[in-house]
Amino acid sequence: MPYGNVITQLKTNLQTAYRQAVDADAKLDQLQQAGHGKFSKIFSDEQGFTTSSTRFLPYVKELAEAVTQLEQQADKALLESVVKRLALLLSTLVQFKEQSRN
Repeated sequence: MPYGNVITQLKTNLQTAYRQAVDADAKLDQLQQAGHGKFSKIFSDEQGFTTSSTRFLPYVKELAEAVTQLEQQADKALLESVVKRLALLLSTLVQFKEQSRN
């Protein structure tokens, strides 16, 4: 495994993202039931995700699949993409949590 320590850290961050995504998706469900949250997807096409969803968990799944791919074959471009998208996902989850408290 050429990126052993990096893969381990990515998996740890994915676990954090998963837990936060579960909470955020539950909050999004509440907002939608209250008639809010009318949007077509969380991230734009330019942000690197192939997933198009109104919930966070599908984006976590996409990144988990990319990390599995990295475990099988070292790919610097994929690694850079995963790190960038994971950072974006985590920062968006933090922002959503902060804004949904208000």
